[in-house]
Amino acid sequence: MSKIVRLSEYRRRIKRESRQVYFTRRELNLLLSLYSHRVIGGEWKDYAIDQGKGLSAFSVFGNRGDRPIFTIFKFSGGTHQNGDFVVGSGGNTLKRGRSLTEVMSVFEQPLKLVSN
Repeated sequence: MSKIVRLSEYRRRIKRESRQVYFTRRELNLLLSLYSHRVIGGEWKDYAIDQGKGLSAFSVFGNRGDRPIFTIFKFSGGTHQNGDFVVGSGGNTLKRGRSLTEVMSVFEQPLKLVSN
């Protein structure tokens, strides 16, 4: 079945998805503040900032060379229905929201012992 698409809408969507995405100075301050607190606590050891088509990612590592423990993604504005920021871990989405502070709330929850 064919789908009719307005060319102007398609071009606008492609342009929005393909533009470069950067963390702002305020966002970087929030990320690095959280990172430094976790480094002091001995939980995190390293971080990386990556950029792709329409997204930017801040990943934190427990040890060098390991896979990231957490990754915080920022997508092009308005490209995702449930928010432009996502916190992920091991391929799972932990939190999605419209602002960085909203998704960073996942790190404020106390840790719980799941099994012995």
